[in-house]
Amino acid sequence: MEAVLHPARQSDSQDDDFISHAIALLSQQIWYWGQDIRRTQGNLLVEFGFQRVKPPADTEIEDSVYTLNLTEKRSVILRGFGVYYRDNDLGAIFLPRYEFIPGYTTNTTLEQPLWTYDELPELYLPGETEWHNYKTLLTDLVNWIQGYEQKVIQQLGIPYRVTSLREWDNSERIITAPQNVIGAWEKIGKIIAKMQYVDFE
Repeated sequence: MEAVLHPARQSDSQDDDFISHAIALLSQQIWYWGQDIRRTQGNLLVEFGFQRVKPPADTEIEDSVYTLNLTEKRSVILRGFGVYYRDNDLGAIFLPRYEFIPGYTTNTTLEQPLWTYDELPELYLPGETEWHNYKTLLTDLVNWIQGYEQKVIQQLGIPYRVTSLREWDNSERIITAPQNVIGAWEKIGKIIAKMQYVDFE
């Protein structure tokens, strides 16, 4: 699945900058979630209402699946390889960790708890008639991530996130300072909200 998300009225270099920044921010966020799971004082995702499903004992899979039901119709699933966001009326998207180009599907049923990438429904890039649903899902997901970070900072403070980032910051990765993460997600959400439909190639 090869495509580019084109923010409205941006140059190619600005497109590249947007995608590179979004990829780095998502990867850092997924690292954050991993640290939240391993928090000394207890699993923060569980504390925030996520359901944890441990991997089957007869497999080599080590990581649990974490699912949060946002409403009766909406849910989010966090994995080390990306984020799955579902709305029973709009469809579902999967945001890969190292691409930031979500695949879309109208099939909101998962046969398994999403142990691996292969268990996702067939994903594709939306047509013009599906663009509104696709963009709504992506915007809502980014807004949810922003809200999650706001909750973490409000309850645990910036020093907690500074500690979370220590092992991740190896002086080679693109890092967003913890105090700037909420604003960075807000900016990405605003850019996505302005995106117009284009034919993906």
